[in-house]
Amino acid sequence: MIRILIADDHAIVRRGVRDILTEMPVPIEVYEASSATSAIHEIANHQFDILILDISFPDGNGLEIFNQIKNIRPNSKVLFLSMYPEEQYARRAIKNGAFGYLTKDSAPTELVAAMQSIISGKKYVTSTLAQILVDDLISPNPKEPHETLSDREFQVMLELAKGKKTSEIASELLISPKTVSTYRARVFEKLNLSTTAELVRYVMVRGLK
Repeated sequence: MIRILIADDHAIVRRGVRDILTEMPVPIEVYEASSATSAIHEIANHQFDILILDISFPDGNGLEIFNQIKNIRPNSKVLFLSMYPEEQYARRAIKNGAFGYLTKDSAPTELVAAMQSIISGKKYVTSTLAQILVDDLISPNPKEPHETLSDREFQVMLELAKGKKTSEIASELLISPKTVSTYRARVFEKLNLSTTAELVRYVMVRGLK
C-alpha cells in the first residue's frame, strides 16, 4: 500500500488529484492537508511514501515547508504540483532534493507517470525542466538576479513582497528580527533594489508571488 499526502489549500485541486491517482496500477491510501500547518502536522505524525506539495499556501511557502519536511522526514519523496511555471521554482526545488515538479495544467497521464517514476525511486523531470537543467549546465550563470538568492533569502523576499513586517517574518521563520534584517539587506543588494515598492514590483512582474 502506497501512502500519499496531498497538500494543497484548494479542495477542488485535492479532489482532482485524488481522482487521478485512482488510475495508479498499485494500491494507494490518500490523505489530505489544506494548509502548510496541517501538512507539517500530518508529516510529523504519519509516515508517507510520497508527498504532493503545492508551492503557495496562505500560511506558508512550499519551499519552506519542504525544508521543514527534510528535517522531520529526511527520506521523504516530494513532488511539487504548482500553478507556477517550471522556470520560476522547479530548478530550485529539484536542486533542493525534490523528486519532481509539475504544473497544474499538466495532463493527468503525466501526473500518473511522475508518481510511477517516484514510486520506483527515480526522479521525474519533464521535457521543459530537462531543457532548463541542460541550459544550466551549458551556461551556469543565473539568468535572473533572484536565482542568486539562498533559500532563506528567497523566502524573506517573498514575505517582504506580501507586505509583512520584519517581526512577523521573524516569528514565522523562527529566526530573530536582526537576522531577517540581514537577509533583507542581502536581498536588496543582490536584486539591486532600493525600496519595498520596487521589490513588490520585481516579484509580481516575474510571477513569483
